[in-house]
Amino acid sequence: MRNYTEAKPFVPRDLDAHPPSYAPGYKTSVLRSPRLALVSFTNSLTEATGPVFGHATLGPDDHDLAVNYAAPGESAIGERIIVHGRVVDGDGKAVPGALLEVWQANAGGRYRHIRDGYLAPLDPNFGGCGRVITDENGYYWYRTVRPGAYPWPNRANDWRPAHIHFSVFGSGFAQRLISQLYFEGDPMIAQCPIVGTLPDPEAADLLTATLDMDNTVPFDARAYRFDIVLRGRRSTPFENKLEGN
Repeated sequence: MRNYTEAKPFVPRDLDAHPPSYAPGYKTSVLRSPRLALVSFTNSLTEATGPVFGHATLGPDDHDLAVNYAAPGESAIGERIIVHGRVVDGDGKAVPGALLEVWQANAGGRYRHIRDGYLAPLDPNFGGCGRVITDENGYYWYRTVRPGAYPWPNRANDWRPAHIHFSVFGSGFAQRLISQLYFEGDPMIAQCPIVGTLPDPEAADLLTATLDMDNTVPFDARAYRFDIVLRGRRSTPFENKLEGN
């Protein structure tokens, strides 16, 4: 159980180090960005101490997107991968009990969403969503299939690189982070208009999962390492959407 008397205010996020809410090169941000200046509040006790999740909250296959939507005995189509890493705070301290939610397109680059009209076929054994909770050392891992790239109506010929969206609830509501990870070696990362909203081009490295052959499962799945930092100078950049600010 968390000791609420030890709760301390979180260090405010450095907004200058993250993408601006309004970035015309990323067309969606034009409508989603706030029209008025943001108002900052000090942390309330609730924001500094909750939420708290337990492993009993998750289903047995929530961490395995390759099978959690599949028919019995079936599996999602595509290159199977493992994504793992640690969630830490701005001081490098592990964040145990953090809920990590992920969602993504299938191996062909199509989401299971009514508004996704991309011509790639749906995979009947892939739902595209999963959840995992960090252990006592802030460590997490989940298995999935590598998502495909897909075109999107931003500019005339923009494509999104392969990516996985994620949301993290840290040890308090003020540590909520919404962002996405990319994959090492993907030449489309530098072409992505969303990545282009980052003030520091090197910040894209903070959003890139690195190939980790030491944790690859032979004849099953390659592994990628992706550590997440909540708040602080080295914090993982969040998306430039209202819900991520």
